[in-house]
Amino acid sequence: MEKVKDIIDKINVIEGEISKAIIGQKDVIRQVIIAILAGGNVLLEGSPGLGKTQLVKTLSKVMDLPFSRIQFTPDLMPADVVGTNIIMKDKEGNSSFSFQKGPIFSSLVLADEINRATPKTQSALLEAMQEHTVTVGTNTYTLQEPFMVLATQNPIEMDGTYPLPEAQLDRFLFKLMVPFPNLEELKEIMNVTVKNNKINLTNVITGEEILKIRRILREVPMSASVEEYALKVVLATHPECENAPEITKKYIRFGASPRAAQALITTSKIRAIMEGRFNVAFEDIEYVAYPALRHRFFLNFDAMADGIKSEDILEKILKSQLETV
Repeated sequence: MEKVKDIIDKINVIEGEISKAIIGQKDVIRQVIIAILAGGNVLLEGSPGLGKTQLVKTLSKVMDLPFSRIQFTPDLMPADVVGTNIIMKDKEGNSSFSFQKGPIFSSLVLADEINRATPKTQSALLEAMQEHTVTVGTNTYTLQEPFMVLATQNPIEMDGTYPLPEAQLDRFLFKLMVPFPNLEELKEIMNVTVKNNKINLTNVITGEEILKIRRILREVPMSASVEEYALKVVLATHPECENAPEITKKYIRFGASPRAAQALITTSKIRAIMEGRFNVAFEDIEYVAYPALRHRFFLNFDAMADGIKSEDILEKILKSQLETV
């Protein structure tokens, strides 16, 4: 019990420290923390200037993690991400190959404007995001733990962009939508940026502590009925499933993968602890379902024609499956 209470206090301190530099965005901050404690990657989507990049930089300072930034552009090559073998000469003039590590060899990797890079370059991230290893030639290198990719993309920037492939989207634990600030938040942002009010951030957690917390949070109990609810929600995104609701059969082309179930169960345990509870409730599944599932199933043409969004379908799925448990 004491360990769990210490974790809750630590998380509250992390949230408070991040909020010093990131005005508003409380849900986004909380969900990013959940993803980090779950050991997953995060895709941040929002209009330019909403602080997506600043959020990742702030996380690296507050969590005292090695940080690297990759600015994705159409001419970025895979070797610019993972590294490459270069020829080195010793004092005697003998040549040999030496591996020069790329920016992926860090704990917190910011993939800025990820959808601007070509599919070839985006594929360089796949192994690192899932297996936490990098293979170059015949050698495989293990990445330092904790490791996570936080990627940003702008929804309104269409020219010169490449949609992320389904296999890569599925490797993001959460997809978070960063909203535009309201009037009060916008005023506060002006106070921090235009008036040059300096913000001093403190390191409140280390990588080793994050790994310890992950191990503890995996032990949070979940009842059979709550787990069944999470699994039914994932199955309900498949139109070919017998118990899928009508809205799924009408608007979804492909359903979520088994990684979606893993994401729901893992992150709901962390959300329960953050709410001060020592067991997972149905509301925890509902809270994490939107960021964990919105990018894992794909809508058909009818959904686009009728203006149906992923969130609309998720709302109906969650309600319909709760009635069956």
